[in-house]
Amino acid sequence: MTIPLFERIPEPSGSRAGLLFVCDHAANAMPDGYGTLGLALELLQTHIAYDIGAAAVTRDLAARFASAAILGHWSRLLIDLNRGPDDPTLVMKLSDGSIIPGNRDTDPGEIALRIRSFHQPYHDAIAAECARLEADGLVPALISIHSFTPVWKGRKRKWDVAVLSDRDRRLADPLIARLTEAGFAVGDNEPYSGALEGDTLNRHGTRHGRPHVLIEIRQDRLGDPEHARAFAGRLEPILRAALTDMGPSERLSQTIHS
Repeated sequence: MTIPLFERIPEPSGSRAGLLFVCDHAANAMPDGYGTLGLALELLQTHIAYDIGAAAVTRDLAARFASAAILGHWSRLLIDLNRGPDDPTLVMKLSDGSIIPGNRDTDPGEIALRIRSFHQPYHDAIAAECARLEADGLVPALISIHSFTPVWKGRKRKWDVAVLSDRDRRLADPLIARLTEAGFAVGDNEPYSGALEGDTLNRHGTRHGRPHVLIEIRQDRLGDPEHARAFAGRLEPILRAALTDMGPSERLSQTIHS
């Protein structure tokens, strides 16, 4: 059986939600021939291999909004789908103190192979979905779902959820306001910055003038599928209100190219 390179959830027939959910780090799978990249199997169950709980939130939100979604299938340790092809962290050799033996000696040819085999098809799928929505007269708002660890380098992180953005703040600002109003501790471009050249939303959002936002959720809120779905249920009315606050999803008149 052929294993798909990504998971595509189509927009339900008749829906005009005008949204596209993406989940770059949805899974911890490895393709044939790569084994565990030399890691102990239990390490592939941790945050270094994928964003725990993010896939369940993405699927649930896509269903609630009757919208399309694209989810990555392979572990971020194989290749990070949320990095540009020239990013030095595209194939990580060290992650949170763990050396990745299967990546230690990767040469430019192997990296090019992984881009061609796994990275490019994922981004082609996002581009195709955006083009399909725009052919239907919609400018999709792109919403990327990630998760982050409750503790990093021995320090507890204070945020329940984080909103990452770059130069386009159309959706980020109202979403931060609505999350704060709902009682969440919200990081604005914390614990990570959304201004990453070549990442998924830069590539498919910023450069094409499409509204977009990246939502990071603390992983202890998403400990199992039931908790992840419950969090998606809390997030739904907040995101709906923020989208209403943003107004019509329109392409910026001046797109940004790198």
